[in-house]
Amino acid sequence: MADALRVGLLIALAAALLTTLALALSWWMEPPRRLRRAMLKALAAAPEVEALSPGEGRACALNFDVDQVVVLWANGAHGLAYAFDEVEGGEIIVDGHVVARVRRGEARKSLDVLAPDAEQVVLRLMFADARHPEFELALWDAALPVQTGSPGEALRLGRRWLSHMEALLKG
Repeated sequence: MADALRVGLLIALAAALLTTLALALSWWMEPPRRLRRAMLKALAAAPEVEALSPGEGRACALNFDVDQVVVLWANGAHGLAYAFDEVEGGEIIVDGHVVARVRRGEARKSLDVLAPDAEQVVLRLMFADARHPEFELALWDAALPVQTGSPGEALRLGRRWLSHMEALLKG
């Protein structure tokens, strides 16, 4: 009887260990964590500002210390790093309409729209790259299965991105 109890306890301990390992691996591989690890690796520094879209598997970040903007897709498996002189500008698009824009050599178009019930808020970054001239990231998309935040928070993040873009384009 004691041997059967020991075997039962060992089986239970092994099952608990396997469950713990599976949960840890699941936590480690969550899309937001994967994207942040890929961003840190690509920038080699903490970003000044970042935007994640785990539902799309896309992210972007910039850092003034290393003078780079990084864009990632496929949950961080693919990405590009751009020097600041390759950045042409950025836009915020709400439900298909450009509501704010910063472009090299142009005055900033201010965000004068509040859209608490927007279906989609997109950040578009533009680069001087013939192969990849634009990168779009959904800051808010009601159609995506994974939602965090709200359209208002997405617009605030978009404003923050455009402020940083404006600073780097002027600098």
